[in-house]
Amino acid sequence: MSYGTLPDEIDLDAPRHSKPTYTPLAAKMGVVIEHRASGTVGAILSYKPALVVIRDRHGRDHSLVPRPGAFMVDGKPVTLRAPTVHETAPEVSFTASGSVDMGNAPARMARASRIWVEGIHDAELIEKVWGDDLRIEGVVVEQMEGADDLVERISRFGPRSGRRVAVLLDHLVDGSKETRIANQISDPNVLIVGHPYVDVWQTIRPEVAGIDAWPEIPMGTEWKKGVMAHFGATGEPGLFWKRLLGRVSTFRDLEIPMVGAVEQMIDFVTADR
Repeated sequence: MSYGTLPDEIDLDAPRHSKPTYTPLAAKMGVVIEHRASGTVGAILSYKPALVVIRDRHGRDHSLVPRPGAFMVDGKPVTLRAPTVHETAPEVSFTASGSVDMGNAPARMARASRIWVEGIHDAELIEKVWGDDLRIEGVVVEQMEGADDLVERISRFGPRSGRRVAVLLDHLVDGSKETRIANQISDPNVLIVGHPYVDVWQTIRPEVAGIDAWPEIPMGTEWKKGVMAHFGATGEPGLFWKRLLGRVSTFRDLEIPMVGAVEQMIDFVTADR
């Protein structure tokens, strides 16, 4: 009976496969790293040979095992080691949204999930305050040019698990057109949030805009033109908007309903990984 033969002789002297080696990295507090297995990005809070704690942009802490090559910096795997007494830790800084600043951490590949806003001014404001967060999370913001066709747009998008959409609407108050549109949509993978202000301009706090309060614009007058007249401004609304946007530095310059709505959208589209 034949039991078969080996195709080649086994070379007992052949070199064995060596374990991969990784660049060592001092685990200094504040250094931004990415956990390869989970994709979690955060700044180091503490390090022990058996456990490293990092804080993500939301301020949440993650306890992870620092195995060889378990983390990445600048797209390259590293092995964490204890810092020496001469290796100083970088200062932890924060983004315009109040999140932990991840520094030069690379942007994540864009998710299938999306954030939709009504117009270019909404998108520009979100980019200025939350742009760093969105790049870290791989979230794309798209403008809709109004919300009139929102129901049809959502149907074409085909939301499902892993493909969510969060929508920001202006003037989301009882009886408004935006509220009537929002009430037509019921899908666990769609989140509609908004603020009570007539336009995104009004989400900038009055004192930041240089006024005591946003003016009441009479019915029949285009709201943006009425606001510009109040400021004594002429020209295109887009140019005046640039002036307003230039006064915004952090989330503290915005009204609380706007800040809460944007944070809620980011959490929604990043929760379903």
